[in-house]
Formats: sequence, structure tokens, C-alpha cells
Amino acid sequence: MSALYLHFPFCASRCIYCGFYSTTQLQRREEYTAAIIRELSLRRTPLFARPRTIYFGGGTPSVLTTSQLSAIIRGIQQTVDTTGVEEWTMECNPDDITPDLAAWLAASPINRISMGVQTFSPTRLRWLNRRHTPEQAERAVRLLREAGIQNISLDLMFGFPDETVDEWREDIRRVLSLQPEHVSAYSLMYDEGTRLYAMRERGEVSETDEETYLAMFETLTAELTAAGYEHYEISNFSLPGRHSRHNSSYWDATPYLGLGAAAHSYDWERRWWNISNLTDYIYKVEQGVLPTEEEELIDTTTRYNDLITTALRTRRGIDLTTLTPHEQEYIRQQAAPHLAAGRLAIDNNRLHLTHAGIFTSDDIMADMIMVEEE
Repeated sequence: MSALYLHFPFCASRCIYCGFYSTTQLQRREEYTAAIIRELSLRRTPLFARPRTIYFGGGTPSVLTTSQLSAIIRGIQQTVDTTGVEEWTMECNPDDITPDLAAWLAASPINRISMGVQTFSPTRLRWLNRRHTPEQAERAVRLLREAGIQNISLDLMFGFPDETVDEWREDIRRVLSLQPEHVSAYSLMYDEGTRLYAMRERGEVSETDEETYLAMFETLTAELTAAGYEHYEISNFSLPGRHSRHNSSYWDATPYLGLGAAAHSYDWERRWWNISNLTDYIYKVEQGVLPTEEEELIDTTTRYNDLITTALRTRRGIDLTTLTPHEQEYIRQQAAPHLAAGRLAIDNNRLHLTHAGIFTSDDIMADMIMVEEE
């Protein structure tokens, strides 16, 4: 089985923190719809012929019309076998959810909705250049529930400049009141090339200090686990059985096919990514040319390092029995100080982070990485 990801780079406006490829050229949605269907036909191989999960991401897929979304769904169903799809997710902006869209979603194959709430502070939402209000986020969840959508994931963000732990706790309280099946929570990132990064470089904002960040993360894990959510990946929490099957495919090294401008793909032996330019992407696909920008062959060291930076993020961790003897020896040696300090643990031949280890996961992963000898 494999995973299928479709990237929709359209946004009505750009958030100040977003480092993903996006465009505000909404007038090009129709030709992009045709191009992404065409790319699926060009890329079809036996490996990707029966996806287990399908994910509409972005960007903002919900800015497409239901007619365009329906055409894409038909194109997928006509090109690959979707009978085994367990999870079909679409990302939505809260302000895009109307009664009509909610009804269309409920009648479509899409069975999971992911929405970027980010915060319930009107001031911070405006600062992020988000289009929705807290009230629209709450209304969107209500409309989806009334339409019959039973699997909703909400994104939260923490670590805003000058944000207090109590303010963050209020965001958590508000999201829990909506009873989503899944919650993703990320610290505010200052990615190079974003407006937020430029603001920091100009001294207009400062990052949250480490002590406050750790207190916020501790509050997050305590509040969500107390509410019955499983902390199954560093940034992700779900009610039992409601983890993101699609995102888990990335952490489990399941092959995935990415369609659309800037989309990434992986097939065990290599990974490749598409052109990050809407015009060039559409032109190449219309000419019947694969829109690949670059590809990378995956050697044994790269495959091991990928495992460190993906599987170790999850509660299940790394199955040591799947490693070569050399890799097992290396990882046990590198893990020894962290095992002794209680930051890592081994249960049933699985190496995983402990709760204490999550706070220094980047440093732990850096220690586990294998550097190729010159």
C-alpha cells in the first residue's frame, strides 16, 4: 500500500509564518485542476495504484470550488483503485466552511477534515494574517458536525511573542471544548524566507525563551493526555484509534506519491520533488512531461538517518530488529548516554523517546545520526 498527497498551493492571503510554496493566483484554479489530474495519469505505477490514504493539503484546498474538487476526486477514482482507502483528508480554512461546503464534504469520499485554528486570540490571528476569527473556527466545527463529519483534526500554535502560559492554556481549553478527534500543536517557527523571519531579523519580534516554551509544551501534554488524547507523535495527539494514518505513513517509511507544484514523493529507493512554480508546473504537465525539479537516490546511510528523524518522533519509536547488525551496534552506542539519563528507553526491542526526552528530541536525533565516512 502507499499514500497519495495532492498539493493545492492557492491561498486567499499569506500567513506571516508559512514557508510552504503558495500563490494567491486564484484565477488559475481551473487549469491547475486539470493539470493535477493529468499528473496523476503520468505518474501512475503499480506501487501507487492502490493508495491506503489520500490527503488534500496546501495551501488551502478549501478555496477550490466543489465542482473543481469533484473533478479531482473523479480523476483519482478513474486512475487508481480507491477501494482500499482508509482515510481521505482535506485541509480547510475555518472561514471557508459553509453549510453547503459541509454538506458536500459529508457526501464526498472525504472522511477527515484538518483545520488550522492556530489560536483563539483575535489579536494574534490578525497578527498572523489569518483570515478567520475564533467564532468562525467554532462555527466551522459545528457545521461539520451537523453535516455528519465525525473525524476532525484541529491545529494549534504556541510560542507567540509575549504569550504567557495561561494564555496558551486558554487556547487548549477552547480547542478541547470543540471535542476534535485529533489535535496537532506546533511552536511558532521562524523559517527563512517568511515575513516572520524578516520581522525577527529586523528586531521587531523576539522568539519565546526556552523556559516558557518548555512550560507550554508540558502544559499541552498534561492537558491533552488528561482529556483522553494519546500523545502518539511529538506534535500530534489523538483520541484512541483516531491518529492520522496519512501522516503516520511518512513516519513509517510508507511510499507516497505527491502531486502538484512543490509536492514531494518517495518510493524507498529515491525521493523527488516537483517544480515550485505554478506556471512551469502547469506547462510541463500539459506537455506530458513529468514536472520533477530534482531527485535524490537513497543509500543505506540516508535510509537509516531518515528513520532516526521520522520514526523516533513517534511513541512507537524504532524497531531495532529491522536494522542491520552494524546499525544496531551504532544506535545502541549512541543511545547509551540518553538511556542512562532516562531520555530514551527500549521496550520490546523498540527504541523510543521518553516524556523527558521529547524536550531535547532534536539533540537526541542529532546524536543518533550516522555520518558517512569520507
